[in-house]
Amino acid sequence: MKKIFVLDTNVILSDYMSIYAFEDNVVVLPSTVLEEVDSKKDRTDGVGLNARAFSREIDNLRKIAPLHKGVPLPNGGTLVTDIVPSASSVYDFFMEKTPDNAILALACQIGGREESPVILVSKDVNMRVKADTVGLVAQDYMNDKVLTSADDKYKGFREIETDSDSINTFYSEKSLPMDGFNENEFIILKHSRQSALGRVYGGFMRPLYNYTGQLVWGLTARNAGQRMALDLLLDPNIPLVTITGKAGTGKTLLALAAALQQTLDDKRYRNVLVARPVVPMGNDIGYLPGEMEEKLRPWMQPIYDNLEFLFNCKNESDLDKILAGMRELKVEALTYIRGRSIPEQFIIIDEAQNLTKHEIKTILTRVGEGSKIVLIGDPEQIDHPYLDQFSNGLTYVVETMKEQKLAGHVHLEKGERSALAQLCADML
Repeated sequence: MKKIFVLDTNVILSDYMSIYAFEDNVVVLPSTVLEEVDSKKDRTDGVGLNARAFSREIDNLRKIAPLHKGVPLPNGGTLVTDIVPSASSVYDFFMEKTPDNAILALACQIGGREESPVILVSKDVNMRVKADTVGLVAQDYMNDKVLTSADDKYKGFREIETDSDSINTFYSEKSLPMDGFNENEFIILKHSRQSALGRVYGGFMRPLYNYTGQLVWGLTARNAGQRMALDLLLDPNIPLVTITGKAGTGKTLLALAAALQQTLDDKRYRNVLVARPVVPMGNDIGYLPGEMEEKLRPWMQPIYDNLEFLFNCKNESDLDKILAGMRELKVEALTYIRGRSIPEQFIIIDEAQNLTKHEIKTILTRVGEGSKIVLIGDPEQIDHPYLDQFSNGLTYVVETMKEQKLAGHVHLEKGERSALAQLCADML
């Protein structure tokens, strides 16, 4: 028996092609959803992009057949629009006639008149809870998720129990055959009290080449994870580096140190470009008072905090004086990255877990010749209303690019900010 899927607005705004993801079943678009999508089309971020793309898609489909009668989809399913009822028992449970309640009312109405199972699809947890309250079956939209479980996430390294001879061979030969590993994946060999750390190149585990314990802009790695991260950050042959981890693991600090080292000292890059998507990508910052640097300062304060530490500044004014005379370091809004080509720069995108797949692709396709881009974030801390740890742009890049020679990834697990910070990151 075919199923009937009633879509919530957030499903469309997260994936405008979602109407094709339900095989040969019936997909219902409530009239309220069409109105909500239309209200988002003027936005200049990823939500607005999906709203406009969906409107064009629907306009093409309505040329095939009337939407209210049902349009056949390529996968054998049917797309149909339906008008929400003005009266419903749903409004006895939830008094206000909000868009969410209107969608629930329509789903209940369809369930009362059709024999086929009716399922509400929503990315909103509260919406799914409300659906359960009125007796509706509800589920999350899973098609946009890169992973379905945190246990499956790619860490960029593996710990392997082995024998003493293998570790001794690695140290003596500087090489150990390793099949079935991704390029640039790190391996930690362990046997009793022996251990060895290396990275996979061309099917062989080899010692770390770029980072061997030296100071990087005054910093040195405090644990194996940070050693791996610095090895990737200092490698000119890996233009795409992704670093994930909880707060306090040193992600941003290590990236900034490596960027300053290679730009100011080694002259490998012309500039350091730092950005954070706290100011949503595509949105203007003109409503904030002051010049652009003043507008960005509150959003970029975590970056400035790390810079104060790296430059050993006693107060904020000391850092301002240093940055005023340093043209090699730029702090910019992601708003202005579209349409640009960014060559010979060390690019750091902090809090990248709050970017959508489209936004992350927009950024990565701006990277010019001779540039290196580092994406940093904690996929477990999502502020974006339509993203989670399995569907955000950072996770998408990590899982999609993990087999590529031009990309490297490491997940930092051990906090180094303070014992309290590590405890709170684990417990709260």
